This record gives sequence, C-alpha cells and structure tokens, in this order.
Amino acid sequence: MPSIGDFLKENEKKDLLRLSTAGSIDDGKSTLIGRLLHDSKNIYEDTIASLKKLSRDTSSEEKIDFALLTDGLKAEREQGITIDVAYRYFSTPRRKYIIADTPGHEQYTRNMATGASTANLSVVLIDARSGVLPQTKRHAFIASLLGVPHLVVTGNKMDLVGWSEPVFRAIKEEFSAFAAKLSAVDIRFIPVSALRGDNVVTRSPRMPWYNGESLLELLDNIYIGSDHNLVDLRFPVQYVLRPHLDFRGYAGTIASGIIRKGDEILALPSMKVSRVKSILTYDGEREEAFPPMSVCVTLEDERDISRGEMLVHRHNLPRRERHFEAMLVWMGDKPLDPNASYFLKHTTRLTRVRVDQVRYKVNVDTLQRMPAEMLALNEIGRVVFSSHLPLFCDPYTMNRATGSFILIDTLTNGTVAAGTIIDREPSAQLPARMTGALVEKTPRARRHGSLVAPADRVARFGQRAATVWLTGLPSCGKSEIAFALERKLFDLGAVCVVLEGENVRLGLSRELDFSSEGLTEHLRRVAEAARILNDAGLIVICAFVSPTVSVRAQAAGIIGCEQYLEVHVDAPIEWCEARDAAGLYRKARAGEIRNLAGVDLPYEPPTYPHLKVVPAESGTAAAADEIVARLRTDGIFPARG
Repeated sequence: MPSIGDFLKENEKKDLLRLSTAGSIDDGKSTLIGRLLHDSKNIYEDTIASLKKLSRDTSSEEKIDFALLTDGLKAEREQGITIDVAYRYFSTPRRKYIIADTPGHEQYTRNMATGASTANLSVVLIDARSGVLPQTKRHAFIASLLGVPHLVVTGNKMDLVGWSEPVFRAIKEEFSAFAAKLSAVDIRFIPVSALRGDNVVTRSPRMPWYNGESLLELLDNIYIGSDHNLVDLRFPVQYVLRPHLDFRGYAGTIASGIIRKGDEILALPSMKVSRVKSILTYDGEREEAFPPMSVCVTLEDERDISRGEMLVHRHNLPRRERHFEAMLVWMGDKPLDPNASYFLKHTTRLTRVRVDQVRYKVNVDTLQRMPAEMLALNEIGRVVFSSHLPLFCDPYTMNRATGSFILIDTLTNGTVAAGTIIDREPSAQLPARMTGALVEKTPRARRHGSLVAPADRVARFGQRAATVWLTGLPSCGKSEIAFALERKLFDLGAVCVVLEGENVRLGLSRELDFSSEGLTEHLRRVAEAARILNDAGLIVICAFVSPTVSVRAQAAGIIGCEQYLEVHVDAPIEWCEARDAAGLYRKARAGEIRNLAGVDLPYEPPTYPHLKVVPAESGTAAAADEIVARLRTDGIFPARG
C-alpha cells in the first residue's frame, strides 16, 4: 500500500487545470460544480451531512442542494443566487483542479471576470428551457476577452426538456453563430443535467444520441500544455530578500518562460546584465523553474535591482510602452472619468495613468461597437492610456501575465477596472489627449482676470487677437510662410509673434521626445502659450505639423474656437521631400528616426480648413498675402486708412 509521502509525490506530478463557470443567473452553475465534486468523490462525509441538513432546512425535499456547496454566504443561501466567487479544489487520478464558481447576475459581472482571469477553461452553462440569454453572451464574451483558451458549453437541465436532441442542437447552433464573432478557438458542447448528474461525471443512458465525453472525462483529457507561454521569460521582481549581508535574492512568481541556472538575464528598466547563480524554492534549489512557480533567484553579480523591475532573457525583450490601448472591463460603481487620474497595477509595477480616449464600447448582445465617452459598471470598451512610468508588457494574446492590468481609484484605493493590452496600432499612431482642462479642475489653481479689458486691447492695437495655425507635412513651407506673414503684418502695423516647431523645442519643449504623447504635450504647450498671447491682444502665428484632426481640435479647444484660424499648407510629399534640407524623410525611410508624418506616421489633412494655401504653385509670398486677405475678411486685422 503506498504511503502518504508516495501519494503526495504522485499528486505533485499532476498538472493543474483552472476552470471557471459562466452563464446567466439560475442556469445551474453552482449545482453543476457541487454535483461534479460529489460524484467524483471529492466531498468529505461530514460536509455531505451538513449539506443534507441545510437542504432540509431550506426545502421540504430530502435531496441534497448541491448549490450550497459553493454558495457559502448567508445572503447567497437566502436569495438562491451566487454573489461572490467561490473557489473549490479537487483532484482525479489524472489532474488537479481549481474551480472558480462565479455569479451569473449582471450586477456581479465584475466578480465573474475576476474568476475567469486566470482560468484555462470556462464552463458556459445554458438553461435548455431558455436558450442563449444576453448574460450568457456577456460572460462568453468576457471569457474570450480574457483569453480563456477553452470553452465548454453545457446545455443544462436537459431533464426538463425531455432529453431532447433538437433542443440541444438549437442551443449549439445559436451559440456557435454568436461565438463566430469571438476569438475563442476551442469550443466543446455537452448536454447535461446537473441536478440528476447526467453527463457530469459519467455518461448518461438517457441521451443515447450524444456520443461524446462526460464533463469530467473532457476535463481530464483536454490538452492544456500549450496554454502557458514557455518561450518569453518574464519574471517580475516582487521582493528583494536580504536575510543577511552575504545573501541577496529576488523573489516573485514566474509570469512566463523558463529560467535556468546559468542563464544570461537582463533587468528592466535598469538594463543591468548578469547570470543566474541559483534558483531557490521552499523545497530546495532547482536547475530550472517555469510558470506559475514562486521562486527566489540569485545572480552571480551584485546588482541594484528592486521591486517593480522585470528579469528577462537578454535577446527576448517585452515592449516598453507609455502609450497603449486596452480592452477594459469597468468594475467601479462610479463611471470612468476621462479627466481623473488612476493608478495602474501591472505585474509588480504601480504607476499613474490618464485616459486619452474611450474609442468605443461593446454591445455584448450583438458585439457591435458604439460611440462612448465613458464606461459605466460592467461595460466593456476599448480605451487608450498614457502612463507616467513605462510598462514592460506584451500583447495579451501573446502573454496573459504581462498583457493584463488593473486600474485603482486614487482616492478609495479600490479596484475599478481590469484591462487587457491590445496591439492593433503602433503606439505612435494612437490618439493622445491634451490635459489642459485638468488645470482648471485643480483646487489650488485658477485663472486670474486681467485689469485690461479685451476691448481696450483692440482699441490700442487696432486688431483682434487670433491664432493662425499653419499645418502641413514636414518641409511643406509652413515656417517660411509663418515668418513671411509676420513680416507683412508687422510692416502693416500689426502686433504679432511666431511660434515655430524647432524654436519651441529649443526651450519650452526641450525635454520632450517625438513619441505620440511627447508630440501631444508639445502642442498642448504651444496652444497654452498661444492662448496667453491672444489674451494679451497679439496675433499668434503657429507653424506645426500637428498631424491629426484630433490634436488640432484639442489645440483649438484650448485657444478658443473663435480665435483659431486653421490654414492647411497643402503640398505633395514628393515636393516636400525634394526640399528637405535636414534629410528627415531619408532618415525616416532608413529607420534612423521615428514618427515622421507622411512616412511612418499618417498625416490627416484638414477636411474644412479656414484657408488652404499651395506654396508649390503660388510661392511663399503669395501664400502669406492670401492669409493677410483672410484676416482682413474676418475683421481680425482690418485695412487701415
């Protein structure tokens, strides 16, 4: 007879399958889990006796209410619904299991998302009498969004529809039509009766038309070896262990990949390189480790590595992003506020983020995209973020551990959303948001009014304040036109000033890079400066590529639409490239520089500019004359007698 030690060693060798339940309320999720545990002999006798007592207390029947096995809260028993996620553990001769029994009620969708976030497999229950309901679709969509590799759809309560094959086929067809729009790749269908135990652990003689496996047989046999990413080493450092002066170890859970003794590793963001000296666990030293093991790694060299850093293989690096987009499941009672700041928790790294744009929200019934400016409780949408610190991440489809995060309310410290990072557009092409409006929301900051009225400035200068915003491709002649316009207006008696890209970057924006968020902040500063100069009564001439409709609209919002005059300097890219003295186009095409509009960054020409000039045809002086004429037409700088 094998000893306890032999049993534990054998049990340790089994692989672990995490599964969660999904579906609408009253579809029988808790009953199915209870029946699965009972019929697989994974419930102790005293627990069964307790369940029988509770069942007699809650109904006149003597049968066991299996839902009580997971519905442990008093409120759950009283209302007959699942509220919180209940975790149960069991094993078979082939596998170990962790089951997350999740709520079906729409109010607790966030709890369902929590349970599914780490699952290898999701059991989607459908009441055979009701068919596919909106909440069934919502849960299936969330499971797909969270990258659950396997979906097992069970048509439950088959005993209440006479064990009908046509009913089950109708469920299969309806769900398959919906699932065609999801990213799920492995979907299985099983007809069951959780209450009676048919096709849960053993195959049912009452449905001879079904030739497939029972639920437990499928769980035991389904292949999950490829569910873990064993290629890309990602080891977020959670603690630095210093029990004494002669030991420094870095502890954490391996998110993905395999780490071996002697491996050359790189620490991010410090970029320090070393080799693995040892891999320590509770059970002793190991030659290698893999997810989801918790280990302590020591290095051959003394390195100043701290919590929040990530150990990776030197030639297999994650993305380094401060500007990214994600699919977001909103879990907060208060809606998402685009003007609020949130904490983002990604692996062991915590940073502040802002919302740049809610691109759309998803109708979970039809999977159609709908315009949105915010997300309410349980809504799902695609959102663009900018973070204060860079994230070392991978797209969620490649790596669930480094492609996921949570958002935390900075005031309550409560989790308000869960997100999965997507990689559909380069970060440089994602929309960014100017945050000038946040200043007005800061309690200690307010704008002070001048003692000089705008009308007094108009009377003094003989002009109305305005910002002429010249936009166009690099080397299209914007700067030449801006300075020519300044000269003409000055000679005519105007009070004006030019804000030009390179000059502003020498001072006001000298620390900013050419990333999407850097470009947007650069233009925000220009717009704020133009607004201040307009308030002083000046005509401001701005010459900036400002490549997107969105960023120009944000600049107009800061300056004031009544003072904003958009001029499109229209020129063919070939003409621009031919007169590019700095060689920017050549460098961009060679990959030496990034984010050049017209090459690796799209340029969106204005659809309805106030004026369009074509310097390639008319020349710089004529273009400046056209703008002066428009200023006079609009009464900004009237002709003087």
